[in-house]
Amino acid sequence: MERYHYGMIGLGVMGRNLLYNIAENGFSIAGFDLDEEKVKELEEGTASGMKVKGALTLEDFVETLETPRKIILMVPAGKPVDAVLDNITPLLSKGDIVIDAGNSYFMDTNRRIADLSSKDLHFMGIGVSGGEKGARTGPSIMPGGDVEAFHLLKPMLEAISAKVNNEPCTAYMGKGSAGNYVKMVHNGIEYAIMQLISEAYDLLKRGAKLNNDQLYEVFKEWNNGEMNSFLIEITRDIFQQKDSLTDNYLVDQILDKAGAKGTGKWTSEQAMEIGVSIPTIDTAVTSRILSAYKEERVQASRLYTGKEITDPEDISLFINEVGDALFLATLISYAQGLSLLVKASEEYGFGIPLKDVVKIWRGGCIIRSVLLEKFYAAYTRDPNLSNILLDPEISELVKLKIKGLRKTAGYAVANGISSLGIQTALGYFDAYSTESLPVNLIQAQRDYFGAHTYQRIDREGVFHTSWQSVNN
Repeated sequence: MERYHYGMIGLGVMGRNLLYNIAENGFSIAGFDLDEEKVKELEEGTASGMKVKGALTLEDFVETLETPRKIILMVPAGKPVDAVLDNITPLLSKGDIVIDAGNSYFMDTNRRIADLSSKDLHFMGIGVSGGEKGARTGPSIMPGGDVEAFHLLKPMLEAISAKVNNEPCTAYMGKGSAGNYVKMVHNGIEYAIMQLISEAYDLLKRGAKLNNDQLYEVFKEWNNGEMNSFLIEITRDIFQQKDSLTDNYLVDQILDKAGAKGTGKWTSEQAMEIGVSIPTIDTAVTSRILSAYKEERVQASRLYTGKEITDPEDISLFINEVGDALFLATLISYAQGLSLLVKASEEYGFGIPLKDVVKIWRGGCIIRSVLLEKFYAAYTRDPNLSNILLDPEISELVKLKIKGLRKTAGYAVANGISSLGIQTALGYFDAYSTESLPVNLIQAQRDYFGAHTYQRIDREGVFHTSWQSVNN
């Protein structure tokens, strides 16, 4: 019987596209799905030169793979992954490798690594970003875990990943569930950038009164310059999409209630758990939650009418300031996410190489951006940067944009235009770059009502005071 290099379980759009990508790069691959129609569609869609086989049973699927077997799971996170593992592990042999390429929670991956290791099997969690198109043409791939297994997979991962300057957008992300953790933070940053873009759009639409054609031109210009990125690019295109059901632009027909699949929330929860400040990412998560209160927001808008929006004095200047605000707030969002990776790497012993993280995010993924080239240079200069804002060259860039961020935030506040992401990005920067924060008062309060103690600026040690109440 002819044996195949790889196996894919889960032949939905992402799984099928990733499978075709693997086959197109010279690797033979078998596919399995509980839905027999998807197995049939797989073989029907196979292009000439691809070596692809569909299997209708797990037993046939496993039997057709060369050893050590290398099986990729592209199924929904959570219980479906455990269900597949329960069904397939009894069919596997010592040394076989199972790769979870979905958005699994990193703690689940740790549990699965331990479980399969006890059965002499390898388990890896890898992050894959780029959507269904990226899966087919070249995603950014974030593998973590077993080094021995990684080296067996490396030629395939490098072949199918996106390329920037002929360099593959994949690299080893660290031990254990590091790959899933990096992808989780990637998604948290993605939430933040999307929130910031939506706020910039709102400011330009309601403040500068730009129509969709004008918004297209603004985002086109931004994407042709220093803000070139996947999310700016697709936003540009969105403004030109007409609705097939009406004569309007499609974006104006879409209800303002955002969905979420959980990775943003996980990022916020993790930051709270290990003590990292990521307020712009947190705000992006909570803003999506707030958007779901559509009926309440409609009621509130009728109660609190009378918001008058002042036209900017100079529209061109205003557009430039909003652009600077978006650029810098985006940079700060990256800074927050990367600082979480620094702390998590220490906390969990991942050994995450930040230089490689930003390197592989430069292409293929949803948060790809030319800005990441500057981060790559910064981590090349100092691989141990705790926060990208501490890099001298990045600081010069920040100084060029901070005025625009302050003016845009001020305009939004003065005119009652919601800008939670922009405000928190600015607030984070101001707090992070302030030598003395007013938290001394909070410590005094905590010690007053709860004897929580405090430290002093003039001597070492931990202190408590019996505070005196003053009766007027």
